[in-house]
Amino acid sequence: SFPPRSGSTAGGSGGSPRTLLTRPPRRSLPAAVVGAGLGGSAVTYFLQQHFGPQVQLDVYEAAGMGGRLATVTVNKQQYESRGASIHALSLHMQDFVKILGLKHRREVAGKSAIFSGEHFVLEETDWYLLNLFRLWWHYGISFLRLQMWVEEVMEKFMRIYKYQAHGYAFSSLEELLHSLGGDAFVNMTQRSVAESLLEVGVTQRFVDDVIAAVLRSSYGQSVLVPAFAGAMSLAGAQGSTWAVEGGNKLVCSGLLKLTKASVIPARVTGISLHSSEGRALYQVHYESSEGQGSAFYDMVVVTTPLHPSRSNFTFENFEPPIADFPGAFQPSVTSVVHGYLNSSYFGFPDPKLFPFTSILTTDTPDLFFNAMDNICPVNISAAFRRKQPQEAAVWRVLSQQPLDKHQLKTLFRSYYSVQVTEWQTYPRYDAAKSLPPIVLHENLFYLSSVEWVASSMEMIAVAAKNVALLAYNRWHQDLEKIDQKDLMHKVKTEL
Repeated sequence: SFPPRSGSTAGGSGGSPRTLLTRPPRRSLPAAVVGAGLGGSAVTYFLQQHFGPQVQLDVYEAAGMGGRLATVTVNKQQYESRGASIHALSLHMQDFVKILGLKHRREVAGKSAIFSGEHFVLEETDWYLLNLFRLWWHYGISFLRLQMWVEEVMEKFMRIYKYQAHGYAFSSLEELLHSLGGDAFVNMTQRSVAESLLEVGVTQRFVDDVIAAVLRSSYGQSVLVPAFAGAMSLAGAQGSTWAVEGGNKLVCSGLLKLTKASVIPARVTGISLHSSEGRALYQVHYESSEGQGSAFYDMVVVTTPLHPSRSNFTFENFEPPIADFPGAFQPSVTSVVHGYLNSSYFGFPDPKLFPFTSILTTDTPDLFFNAMDNICPVNISAAFRRKQPQEAAVWRVLSQQPLDKHQLKTLFRSYYSVQVTEWQTYPRYDAAKSLPPIVLHENLFYLSSVEWVASSMEMIAVAAKNVALLAYNRWHQDLEKIDQKDLMHKVKTEL
């Protein structure tokens, strides 16, 4: 009989080779998803949507559902520690919220400013026209050129939803990008955002002040990040954004509950390949509180990063072997501080007069933080009001290194609590020369490779839909639906 889907614990191999090779015909398709963050929960949902009841899904997660969409608790209230805002054009995320019956969090207005370490180089006001005038006064038409550039990229990017609605998938990131924006999009992963913007007439000063500040707050990196990742980050900064009432991580737990997937609290340590009746069979090895175990699957999707700095994940019996991926991850630290802002550090001796709820920073050597914002809880009641600047509030500070006591004292007059989360959140974009693969083997897929193009909740959701469609089309040998050229024309004629 076919080996059990969960192997024996304490290092058992989960079945002898003979059991592996005599497999009766059956209708079910056992599939494993490694990781229960947004990528894992979204791909689980999409796989079930396409394969239907035939697919039996096991999701492996050691650390708890939601991945980087985590919250921290301050005074019995929960706050997002990362992944806070979702762009208005994020159609998959919008769908998830609708399907799960979740709600958009109430917007609480606040003003932003960009700080150079000595003074504010740009301050937002309550007046839209005054903001425009200030931008024009400081930077000429640079901000209009930026807007046109970002809009052009987003308009082409939005084609992905049409392609996916028609069941088309891509076997590599290069193919996906090429179908959306031709060679120009592929090139945008190889050249910096600064170079691309200077080329369309944005001034160096605007790049140094505004673009640098946005990229520091989103990726914790400089204007040398590739143009495509930069465009996605800048789209989020200038468009309207939203978040999920109760916390963005509810999308992950909601999708997993909806698919009734079996969530296994274990850390996957490796995957080994066995072949059975001409088709690949994957043995997933894991460690749980009960010891080591393994289980067999026809299909596996890995949604955790496979770079050596992030995981000690092994692949066995693959020919050719699955190589280590180049590149590194950017360390980033979130400090959630409940305390009194030291507004005089920002040039406001009277805290009552401090007008900003969000502070971005320029790329200045002495600046020890990337951005900070006065955050609201994930549940916002109708009666909720923001704290006045002289009151103790909850601030989220993003930095590359943990803040020392002196740095905390620089930013805060005093504080009640500091909760620090250290992540390796984003790829070090300047370190990668090529994009990682999506297909590692016949029915073994790598979802996290998309983060090397750009990292946002919607990019991960788009990649999850692509992997599910790719897996489905490959399984059913529907090669007409994979890597098709001239899709814009095809989709128009299908319509």
